[in-house]
Amino acid sequence: MNDHAEDIEDTQDFKETQDFAEGQDFAEAGRKLFAGTCDFIWAATDIKQLPPLDAPEIAFAGRSNVGKSSLLNALTNRKSLARTSNTPGRTQALNFFALGASIEAPRLRLVDMPGYGYAAAAKEKIAAWTRVMQDYLRGRANLLRVFVLIDGRHGLKPPDFEMLDLLDRAAVSYQIILTKGDAVKKSEMAARRAETQTALAQHPAAFPEIIFTSSHEGDGLDALRGAIAKLLSEHGS
Repeated sequence: MNDHAEDIEDTQDFKETQDFAEGQDFAEAGRKLFAGTCDFIWAATDIKQLPPLDAPEIAFAGRSNVGKSSLLNALTNRKSLARTSNTPGRTQALNFFALGASIEAPRLRLVDMPGYGYAAAAKEKIAAWTRVMQDYLRGRANLLRVFVLIDGRHGLKPPDFEMLDLLDRAAVSYQIILTKGDAVKKSEMAARRAETQTALAQHPAAFPEIIFTSSHEGDGLDALRGAIAKLLSEHGS
């Protein structure tokens, strides 16, 4: 091997070492972030009811039966932070949670958005909270990213593509989180991830990294916490 090739290999090794160390750092930062208190603070059914723009926010969106409440509970190490239900579509408002030592000045706010695709409510109510959700996405300057939850057993479906199109139009950064990984065969995970990645190539606002999670087994939660910690760091929060 000549000197130039050795230099390239050394540079690649150094970068891989740096990336690994950075990943470890953010994983630990994420663990500490979500080890803190997390409390429900606000529910908004109208755009005028939104809390002030005084803390960074990340939002969680997904179809009504995707396991959003279960993921929020697992992510925050709580059993009942977000209400779970056997009836899809029970989240009918923008629910805000304060993460950090102070409710008045949280490190981060988590936003549980109404599920889309199905809801056990009248069409007028569904239309009303859909408008609130759209207004929130279009005009929330402190919204760092939307995590779009996709059922890992089935992949992207038409209602999901509608949400991705809405986020693209709103120019909101978003990232795909595949859920229910414990119900997906290990041999099928790579294919599901690859087909999702291919679909995202057509969506300019999509963040390229896809995280496969399981609320029941805890798989992928450390990676998600680390991604959120890194996002806060990049925005100086």
